[in-house]
Amino acid sequence: MNTELTLREFAGLIRFRSTAPVEQWADGPLKVGVDLGTANLVLSVLDAQNRPVAGITHRSSVVRDGIVVDYMGAVHAVRNMKEELEARLGRPLTRAAAAIPPGIHPGSSKAIGNVVEAADFELAEIVDEPTAAARFLGLRDGAVVDVGGGTTGISVLRGGEVLASFDEATGGTHMTLVLAGAKRISFAEAEAEKLDSDSERDVFALVRPVVDKMASIVNSVLVDYPEIITIHVVGGACAFSEFKDVFANQTGKQVVKPAEPLLVTPLGIAMYPEAA
Repeated sequence: MNTELTLREFAGLIRFRSTAPVEQWADGPLKVGVDLGTANLVLSVLDAQNRPVAGITHRSSVVRDGIVVDYMGAVHAVRNMKEELEARLGRPLTRAAAAIPPGIHPGSSKAIGNVVEAADFELAEIVDEPTAAARFLGLRDGAVVDVGGGTTGISVLRGGEVLASFDEATGGTHMTLVLAGAKRISFAEAEAEKLDSDSERDVFALVRPVVDKMASIVNSVLVDYPEIITIHVVGGACAFSEFKDVFANQTGKQVVKPAEPLLVTPLGIAMYPEAA
């Protein structure tokens, strides 16, 4: 699978609210990934060969740092997104997987699963976010860093096995808070400015200390794995064009950032194995 091409195709399906042509779908059930992020909810739909069929995103604050803070709001949002996708596809979506940040409390993990089931899905599995990203990327060796709205999660892999998984509450929300404080504006105004591509250079200069902290989190994990030379960064908070170079300078590692980094984990979530 060409991951870069797949990401761009999936981004196009979301952007144009469209679906892949029915005649191109592989035989078998459609699979759904539910990514309940701090800033974005993403539902991805793949066919039986893990090719994108449809997708949808929704800005939301129903989850914070992997914890559901508005249960009914989360259920309604996921249910509405599911219904919109079903209308586009002309068929029901019945089975879905979800993801959590590494090291999350079991109770929070159960709440994520409950949201998926309350939105009328059968829950296929719950996987940690960096592992889901590694699954999409086809990564067996190296480190995956998922920089989300609320947390920075890292998984270290060797031979396809997860050797270590760690998560800390530093993410895109912290960038917004730093920006709001520096410019003395509201959180909402800072979030809008952070997402404005025309302001990217000035914004990144102010939020760079947060990126440095993210890199220090990664370094603290990788100190025990000197053989790791490549870091794959995903997640919406790493979308800044300068993020990759700053992260490489701070970690001393080769850093790979795919196209559409926000969409890597949702696609990996939906690539769950079908039950025998």
